[in-house]
Amino acid sequence: MFSVIIVPDRCRGLEAQHRLEPGHTLRFGRTAPAGNGLALSHPAVACAAGEITATGAFWILTNFSSDQTYLVENPEGAGEHIRVAPGRADAPVPFEFARVRLCAGESGAGCGFDVLAPRHDYLASADSLVGSSRSRAKRATALPPDGTRGGGNRREDRTGEPAEGTTGDLAEDRTQGWSFDPFPRPYPLDHTCHYFLVLAALCEASLRGDAAAPVPDVVELTERLRPVWPDASPAAVAWNIDYLRLKLRLRAPDAAESVREALVRFALRFDLVQEADLAMLDGGLAHAGAGWESGTRVAGAY
Repeated sequence: MFSVIIVPDRCRGLEAQHRLEPGHTLRFGRTAPAGNGLALSHPAVACAAGEITATGAFWILTNFSSDQTYLVENPEGAGEHIRVAPGRADAPVPFEFARVRLCAGESGAGCGFDVLAPRHDYLASADSLVGSSRSRAKRATALPPDGTRGGGNRREDRTGEPAEGTTGDLAEDRTQGWSFDPFPRPYPLDHTCHYFLVLAALCEASLRGDAAAPVPDVVELTERLRPVWPDASPAAVAWNIDYLRLKLRLRAPDAAESVREALVRFALRFDLVQEADLAMLDGGLAHAGAGWESGTRVAGAY
């Protein structure tokens, strides 16, 4: 199963994309590398510019250039980006969506490409993660240097109660960690991304009790989302719908069912969207940026 998708500028279909399985690499530059490489037409790009390596949940970037710094932007992150210095090897990129810019000050086609990492995983709820981490931290500080639970760790009187001046919460600490589920969710979705906003809008009528309501089309979704996503466009909404199908690994729907209807049925079946999530349709995303623009780069990419 691939974990990274490289989408060149002006990509029109699957045949122009590069899909990497964990451990596989793709080299890119102005001249097409030997074998399966990505050729970039911009004259400022080095002949051998760099290399991408896929892992399970993220990807790493190596900069072959001796004088160019590469910029990796997160379109969903309101300006979030990382810089990969000349000669930097194996720089990890944590973004699920990324735009790689190889030429400073250039924005035309051929000086960069998009990278998608749809296999981002998420564990149990954030509360259980925090509780578990704090519990482990407290237990670690309660242990003496040799790691044993000696008499100096916690003072108790003869009744078994904590002695005066102690916190008495060690028993609670011993149980807090059990609420942590270390297994990734089967269908990990980032609730701060635009694709989840689109999914919530698709499921809104059903979650509000109108099961017979038709699934909104792309134009209706765009109008519904525009108050909380001002830059929403039909092309951008359609791109997010296609990305959801890819991320959730849905098969091609039957002829009588659209991709939108298949997404709603799948999301409701597995509780991927709940009624409480509809609040984001009124309040918007907490920290998402403008997202992927509605140009040819994103429209119909899948």
